[in-house]
Amino acid sequence: MFVVGGPDGAPVVRGSAGAAKTFRSYDQAQSFLLPPSLDDWLPADHTARFISEIVDDQLDLSSVYSSYANATGAPPFDPRMMLKLLLYAYSTGVTSSREVERRCHVDVAFRWLSANTAPDYRSLARFRRRHLDALADLFTQVLVLCAAAGLVKLGRVALDGTKLRASASRHKAMSYDRLTSRIGGVEAEVAAMLADAEATDAADDDEFGPDRRGDEVPAELATREGRLAKMRAAKAALEADAAERAAEAAEAKARQQGKPDDEVGAAVELARTTAVVNPKAQRSFTDPDARMMKTNHGFQYAYNAQAVADDHSQVVVATWVTQHPTDVTLLVPMLAACRRSLDDAGIDTRPEVTLADAGYCSTANIDTTAGNGDNVLVATGRLKHHEQIPDAPRGRIPNHLTSRQRMARRLRTKTGRAAYARRKAIIEPVFGQMKQKQNAGHLRLRGLDGARGEFTLHAICHNLRKLANRTRPALC
Repeated sequence: MFVVGGPDGAPVVRGSAGAAKTFRSYDQAQSFLLPPSLDDWLPADHTARFISEIVDDQLDLSSVYSSYANATGAPPFDPRMMLKLLLYAYSTGVTSSREVERRCHVDVAFRWLSANTAPDYRSLARFRRRHLDALADLFTQVLVLCAAAGLVKLGRVALDGTKLRASASRHKAMSYDRLTSRIGGVEAEVAAMLADAEATDAADDDEFGPDRRGDEVPAELATREGRLAKMRAAKAALEADAAERAAEAAEAKARQQGKPDDEVGAAVELARTTAVVNPKAQRSFTDPDARMMKTNHGFQYAYNAQAVADDHSQVVVATWVTQHPTDVTLLVPMLAACRRSLDDAGIDTRPEVTLADAGYCSTANIDTTAGNGDNVLVATGRLKHHEQIPDAPRGRIPNHLTSRQRMARRLRTKTGRAAYARRKAIIEPVFGQMKQKQNAGHLRLRGLDGARGEFTLHAICHNLRKLANRTRPALC
């Protein structure tokens, strides 16, 4: 019952509309007359269908099947099905194997891809880790498909890096000075426990006879010995890193001074043997390969992921992951990686110009890329907020200018300014889409090989999304 106003303003009582309304039938216990088909529940233009078609009809999975050398044993899940689940999950931002298993029970697209089998999370995680080496071949095949669809033009390409958080806990790590002090303490604890164990064994032998083996290790002792081994390994790794960095710096300085090779080698060896570790340098116990890097969320254990993207459609043409927090040493290696990736894909065209920010700038990089025949536009410095680029000076280029000054002058020309202005629009949306749509900002796999494989997987899924948007007007 409800009350409304009449024509004269007097209240009028009327019955509820639901009393006479007819609703559609609703019965949660409704039975199907015929067995239901999952294929009828998934829209015809769904992303899962596109990925399934790509895996079934376009990709050569011989690199995946080649790892199954033993024909005996229990039959594993079909690699096609596992790969489809992995690609669709990463394309939609689901990177947890436990979440993929859950989706295979409650999500229509995942159930359709798995044919209602729902593999357990352990099998999914093992499949992902097992086939890391095959991902490079799959990346090349997807790049070939993108090129065939007209998505790779190679006019301008842009290079940049981003920090990806590692699967490492900041609370399970120690700095070098704390490692040095703690190792001595734990060694003393282990020695005391070993002495106590020997005394106990001797007393047992006197009382019960020499029937015990005498080599049983108490659980507490085993735990301390394991912790001590991890601390020693972390300390040695920090010392090795410091020695390597000191050697690289000494070699660069000696080369710059024009010293002969024998003096360069002596300087490198001296720097390596006298290197001093920063007392605050840290090493994680959960992922020893990760390094402390500055990210948008402060200092975190992370990896430096590099990518080269095409201007035409933001397709990624080359990737790499490194432990170096800075980009300055990665310009030449990434240009070489781009050439190898294009050669593997059978693409003869080379980029007309490669754009890179100031993080890649050094005189050595500019000279090396020019000597290799690479046309590179790299910023020579960062502009302050609202700072305008000065116009290029008129007239001939003075002969006394250094290569860095020539690059700065080139960037101030009308052509150089127009080309470099495209850098942000090419590469930064690639990382943004990977992190927002594919949850690529936080890696699941530990170790440098795991990080490289997982970022390659993200790049494959990114390129598949570009290919799907090109070939299908609607993307679910």
